[in-house]
Amino acid sequence: MVGYDPNSPGTALTPEEAALAGSAAGMVTRALISPLDVVKIRFQLQIEQVSWRSRQGKYWGLWQATRCIMTEEGLPAFWKGHIPAQLLSVCYGAVQFASFEALTELVHKKTAYNSQTPGVHFICGGLAACSATVACQPLDTLRTRFAAQGEPKMYRNLRHAVVTMFRTEGPFTFYRGLTPTVVAVFPYAGLQFFFYNIIKKLLEPQDTKSKGGLHSLISGSCAGVISKTMTYPFDLIKKRLQVGGFEEARMKFGQVGGG
Repeated sequence: MVGYDPNSPGTALTPEEAALAGSAAGMVTRALISPLDVVKIRFQLQIEQVSWRSRQGKYWGLWQATRCIMTEEGLPAFWKGHIPAQLLSVCYGAVQFASFEALTELVHKKTAYNSQTPGVHFICGGLAACSATVACQPLDTLRTRFAAQGEPKMYRNLRHAVVTMFRTEGPFTFYRGLTPTVVAVFPYAGLQFFFYNIIKKLLEPQDTKSKGGLHSLISGSCAGVISKTMTYPFDLIKKRLQVGGFEEARMKFGQVGGG
């Protein structure tokens, strides 16, 4: 079970162990979903409607966008910005899970609340995600810039991107979109931990040792879909803000708006 559980039959995870587990999970997940994330970002940054019925923009469908990116930019395009994305996943996972573990343990030891209730998971999950977001926002902005640029590339590598953005846009550009991100991430992560807690308990049989990994996978997937759907508009706003001042690199993708 995620979070501090005083009734766990084994030894409870320390915040350091939770950070290591969160980092490893984030790294593997990021490598697997990177192609879908690149397509999602391209959709989010396209001002024209994404619809196969009204094909106004460059991208109007999932398979069409995949073929288009593959043809014009090659297979590596689906892993654009993979280095900052991996750094983001590792750092975010470490801070989020370590904070969540520490917060739920604090609730159990310092308050009368049960650390394994959905309500506690909602609050602690939201706070943990906020701390991870503030710590990792620059990496998120860099990852978005890399995924958004087409060919020819504006940023040659991670170092070049950092130096160029710092010189031309100033240090605060790395925190573009922080406000809507924090506003969105609290309910997103809170709901994710909340629904994970509920779904996991519904799936768990009396024999908790059987199919534990499968139940965790199903619970995490369902919780992620529900929470992401409910907070998705904030993610769209964040992505638009992160590429403000970056219009030149996106001209080939259709209309561009102001930052």
